[in-house]
Amino acid sequence: MKEAKEIGERLIKNKLAACINIFPIDSIYNWRKKIIRDKEFAAIIKTKKQNFKKIEKFILENHSYDTPCIVEIPLGRVNKKYLDWLNKNT
Repeated sequence: MKEAKEIGERLIKNKLAACINIFPIDSIYNWRKKIIRDKEFAAIIKTKKQNFKKIEKFILENHSYDTPCIVEIPLGRVNKKYLDWLNKNT
């Protein structure tokens, strides 16, 4: 949680993201030929499409994992007031 909050706050301060939601998850994954069960924290980073590469670079440089999951989820529709707020804050 601490690492997610630190990364999130720095993304917000640098205007790379307008909002970040962090939540706990139970993960099961294959790592170095072992099945791992772990408690992790996922973050939804709300930003503009053009910030993806900068955010990806920042996370790769600052995350403790060798291979953090960084995925773009394309927007369908978004209400205008929220989009205006997001654009103003990124």
